[in-house]
Amino acid sequence: MPPIAVSARRGAPEETEADTRVVGVFEGETPTDAVARELLDAGEAKAGIRKVAVGHEDAAGGRRRVVVAGLGKREGFGHEPARVAAAVAAGRGRDIGARSLSWAVPSDAEGVVEALVEGTLLALYRFDRFKSSTGEDDPGRVASLELSSDADVSEAVHRARVSAEAQNAARDLQNLPANVATPSFLADRATELAEAHEALSVEVFGREEITGMAMGAFAAVAQGSDVEPRLIVLRYEGGGSGPHLGYVGKAVTFDTGGISIKPSAKMQEMKFDMSGGAAVIEAMGAVAELGLAVRITAVVASTENMPSGHAMKPGDIVTAKNGKTIEVNNTDAEGRLVLADALAYCVEQGAERIIDLATLTGAIIVALGSTYAGLFSNEDGWCAEVEAACAATGELGWRLPLHPEYFELTKGQYADLTNASEQRKASSIYAAEFLRQFVDDRPWVHVDIAGTAWGLGRPYVGSGASGYGVRMLVELARRAGA
Repeated sequence: MPPIAVSARRGAPEETEADTRVVGVFEGETPTDAVARELLDAGEAKAGIRKVAVGHEDAAGGRRRVVVAGLGKREGFGHEPARVAAAVAAGRGRDIGARSLSWAVPSDAEGVVEALVEGTLLALYRFDRFKSSTGEDDPGRVASLELSSDADVSEAVHRARVSAEAQNAARDLQNLPANVATPSFLADRATELAEAHEALSVEVFGREEITGMAMGAFAAVAQGSDVEPRLIVLRYEGGGSGPHLGYVGKAVTFDTGGISIKPSAKMQEMKFDMSGGAAVIEAMGAVAELGLAVRITAVVASTENMPSGHAMKPGDIVTAKNGKTIEVNNTDAEGRLVLADALAYCVEQGAERIIDLATLTGAIIVALGSTYAGLFSNEDGWCAEVEAACAATGELGWRLPLHPEYFELTKGQYADLTNASEQRKASSIYAAEFLRQFVDDRPWVHVDIAGTAWGLGRPYVGSGASGYGVRMLVELARRAGA
């Protein structure tokens, strides 16, 4: 899908050259825009959030459409309502054949401006790479978006465009089938981003190198597949005086469960098990494009998890990079094995504050649904920074506890740890406590995105791949470099 041109313009909304204007209206207020006022008076438009109506006005190029979008109450208006209103307006604009949209910015607050851009670009995303023409009526595509304001909002528009495009790129990676989006494919995408930005570099390691670096847990997961695993390391050197950040992503490009095979129902969704890695890769590209003053080492461990004659077996014992031994009592608890070595490698590279993103446990969906990702941390200050970045971007996270009693569950009978306890208790926390053993007490936050990586259901991302985490990671880097 070609990118949508995004720009900012100072001046009256009516002076736009776009074929469709978008005007937001608040509850209990009379808009100054004549078309919006007329539609409200007629009862065709409503000020409630997610409400939308279409009118027309005379313009220099002929009759122009005006989309009137409800914004709800002004006192409750912020980033998320703006994102939702923009998404609904964009969808209506697309349906009526708009080619260019111009939003009359209802607030010059940077967060609101960014949210309008994000909501529009995310809502207009389509993944149709493998579809042939259906012959059905196609309203066409919106090719440009303009933000019209009396103030200069160009910087906020630029930031939001870069982040939203990166999120859509992550959605592309998620949506690709596993026979296309292999570990080598992800490595090629990371290489492409590194070649485009001077401050971004990449190293890619294969099966023999992974084994040679003593990543026994990662290698054990990978040994069941003929598809080559890849350890992808992106380094961004943006300067700044903040801490050296470590971004870690799980990228299991297809997860059958291995010998502990999953049920067949919905197994096709296991192509999404690389969502954390996709978010990390594309966020690094966005950070580099924005030129943020921060230093980041990103580690993405990518493999398939397949059953075969050479797959790891329940009961196997493997040794992770930091020397800890692990009983593999369930081969479908492979994500924590992959992440264990990735986290230990990130520590070895000198990261001072670490965050990992992973579609790790189905239990987090039971606990939090698709509204929040689960956050787990060993350090309150770093977790608070992650929570703030989550709140600012609408990629919400809810912190769950860690405790020594949960750690007791991870202890193995024959090895230091077991990757799956026979006691079905606090499964998401169990997984986080397991990962905690590989961060060497560095400030660390684990983000379990199993409930938010797809099927989020918000108007701007729908029910498919969400690209969750990209904007949060970019915001986290921006704050670290501020």
